[in-house]
Amino acid sequence: MSSSSPEVTVVPEITYKVIEREDLEKPYRVIVQNDDVTPMEFVVTVLRVFFGLTFSRAMQVMLTAHHEGRALVETLPYEEAKERVYNAHHTAREAGYPLTFYLEPDE
Repeated sequence: MSSSSPEVTVVPEITYKVIEREDLEKPYRVIVQNDDVTPMEFVVTVLRVFFGLTFSRAMQVMLTAHHEGRALVETLPYEEAKERVYNAHHTAREAGYPLTFYLEPDE
């Protein structure tokens, strides 16, 4: 006669963290960084195409970056900002330019 006891399985406690939609939509500043290689006309075109800036606003942003080393492009929800920066970087690399954007939390 075999005396076997039933197997006991211990299930670890699972903790869920609810991420609020507003956390996903927190605003981030898109910053363009100056470089000495990318033509000014190309920067203006990228700002207009990927960030929807008017010609005069794109010129202003480009010139600010040129003179001050960086400039605020616009403030967007994180996911949207990340996607636009990715697309702008991809286009710049395809054209052989080091044009760089980065994100900063808008606090």
